[in-house]
Amino acid sequence: IVCNLEFEGGRGPDVDGIQIKPNSKHIWIDRCSLHDYDDGLIDITRGSTDITVSRCHFAQHDKTMLIGADPSHVGDRCIRVTIHHCFFDGTRQRHPRVRYGKVHLYNNYTRNWGIYAVCASVESQIYSQCNIYEAGQKKVAFKYLHEKAADKDEACSGCIRSEGDLFMTGTQAGLLTENVMSNMFHPSEYYPTWTVEPPSEALKHIVQQFTGWQSVPRPAEASS
Repeated sequence: IVCNLEFEGGRGPDVDGIQIKPNSKHIWIDRCSLHDYDDGLIDITRGSTDITVSRCHFAQHDKTMLIGADPSHVGDRCIRVTIHHCFFDGTRQRHPRVRYGKVHLYNNYTRNWGIYAVCASVESQIYSQCNIYEAGQKKVAFKYLHEKAADKDEACSGCIRSEGDLFMTGTQAGLLTENVMSNMFHPSEYYPTWTVEPPSEALKHIVQQFTGWQSVPRPAEASS
């Protein structure tokens, strides 16, 4: 568990705020603030799976979150990630960008991206549920990127299913209906219940106020 920390200002090539690799499992990142790194803020790659990122605040950054290393890493087909109640606050792209993995996004607030909000690349499956997408100058939320898996002959993108998402300020979803797989995963395959709030102004304000590092008292030290 990585909880209630601030990550800021990492410098150098391949310097990320949090790197999850290789073959890491059962990790929960909660209520962290991440901004201004030279590479990514959170990268989940090389066979790492069963990861949850919740109530985190991302700001002042370009390549925010990468899931799946590159097209040569076909072992990333095992990746499963849940991202909920996070605030992507004016970051440019990758909220997240996904290769191969299965990703459940719900009750996140993404605003004023610089390129796109969410990107589905090679063989990825993204279930976007009751999120809030509020565009600035760039209006299209979802992007598809074709890449060739190392063990396949032809390039392909991933698929995105949008269920109950709220698109504000002229946001265009940009969904490609032909890219929704008939056998696309459903979150209930991996956890039986979860609580989803309707996307609304109330949810937006809650996410803005209560994500990221919080100033809370430290627990009292146990007496000897």
